[in-house]
Amino acid sequence: MAALTGPDVAAAPENTTPALRASGLACVRGERTVFQDLDFALSPGEALILSGPNGAGKSSLLRLVAGLIPMAAGRLSWRGTAVADEPEVFASQLVYVGHLDGVKPAFSLAENLRFWAGFGGVPDAVEAALEEVDLGGLGDLPARFLSAGQRRRLGLARLALAPLGTAGRPLWLLDEPSVSLDVASVARLAALVARHRAAGGMVMAASHVDLGLADAGTLNLGRR
Repeated sequence: MAALTGPDVAAAPENTTPALRASGLACVRGERTVFQDLDFALSPGEALILSGPNGAGKSSLLRLVAGLIPMAAGRLSWRGTAVADEPEVFASQLVYVGHLDGVKPAFSLAENLRFWAGFGGVPDAVEAALEEVDLGGLGDLPARFLSAGQRRRLGLARLALAPLGTAGRPLWLLDEPSVSLDVASVARLAALVARHRAAGGMVMAASHVDLGLADAGTLNLGRR
């Protein structure tokens, strides 16, 4: 079982109310309690870094918040309403980027992005999203020809398919987003995250690489 400590959350901007709040969250996988009694809150413009050793539950927490696995106990609320009461509303407010890139090799880069845009993005933003991750001009290329780093960048391009901040999908859930990225690509991702937060967006991330989130809060999932 993970030993938990409370989040060391940076002070929220003045006069802001948490948009995402978790109280007493617990996760059980198989017969193992991954974490329990977990509390945290996230306000517009804030970021929360998940820390802890492998197996502590960082990925499980992100998947739980994304609605991909059930919570064993606790309450998750979005803007004062329990997520369990309006799951579809909450799902429309987030983007989840996990370990897998979710890239269809037979599709072109543009076709992959248009597919993702169908779940809440803007189809006309495809070329701009490719430019954000330095894949501009490659929209017609089949994804099977991409390197590992390019595949990861294509997967991250979905973050730019909707307007940044509160105008689009304000909650970004990022699980080791810098995997396979070079230094320049990490810098581009950090700049995109910074612009998203400046527009009122929020980020929860499990990352061992600096994404320019020096002012972020930290949620330590401790040791098993």
